[in-house]
Amino acid sequence: MTFSRPDADVFVPDGRPPAQALARVTQLCVAAHQDDIEIMAHAGIAECYDGAHNQAFCGVVVTDGASAPRTARYAELTDAEMRAVRRDEQRRAATLGRYACLIQLAHPSADVKTPGHAGVHTDLAAIFSVGAPAVVYLHNPADRHDTHVAVLLRCLEAMRAMPHDQRPRRVLGCEVWRGLDWLVEADKVALDAGQRIDLARQLLETFDSQIGGGKRYDLATLGRRAANATFHAAHAADELAAITWAMDLTPLVRNATLDVADYTLAYIDRLRADVAARLAKLAGSAHRGA
Repeated sequence: MTFSRPDADVFVPDGRPPAQALARVTQLCVAAHQDDIEIMAHAGIAECYDGAHNQAFCGVVVTDGASAPRTARYAELTDAEMRAVRRDEQRRAATLGRYACLIQLAHPSADVKTPGHAGVHTDLAAIFSVGAPAVVYLHNPADRHDTHVAVLLRCLEAMRAMPHDQRPRRVLGCEVWRGLDWLVEADKVALDAGQRIDLARQLLETFDSQIGGGKRYDLATLGRRAANATFHAAHAADELAAITWAMDLTPLVRNATLDVADYTLAYIDRLRADVAARLAKLAGSAHRGA
């Protein structure tokens, strides 16, 4: 496959032709940066790991990773050197996780943040048009990282431009920069991140330029997943060892007239209503008369 940037990288760990590898993908994650895939979509990676039921996972990284924080032994790297380090780390993760395919589009963040950027749109449209993944994992629209939200919006634009019968069947927005444990219970989609926990740790540790450079994403991600599982139900034993929370974005793909901001703010409105109802129920007459 050919993409808009000459430095785009297509890697197929088992050596198949890229188009053939992408066509067999059943679970697809499109993320902003190297290591976002492993934070967001471990449930999909684990489910596809041994190829059971013809499951196959693909990861797509949209940006080039040049602006990553640099400390310790990575502090003196140039942007070009940092891009190369992060590209190679992501390739190692794809091999370790047995991905069917890994695509790194290498767009600068500024391009991704530009609505309608031709190269970004063309590349994403090409990826979504090949195969028919059952699940697509994206960033969620309440994330607090600008590039994450921009990647989400560019993905929605690309999918909404597809014929209705070719759009992905299920699209999930996953937590990275801002957890989603605040969602009301009815709005939460629980992704089982407790499968192959040793693999989860190894995948996260692959990105030494991040965790060795001063950001312990490995500890933070595994801790958040465990906390999500434990704090999920107050009066029941944990059903899963680890959970990644997601929100269902499928309606935004199926109905292009839905406004992304309105759709997202409705989640917050339901949280507000839930908090207000609980306080009203438990406040008692003394408080109401104060």
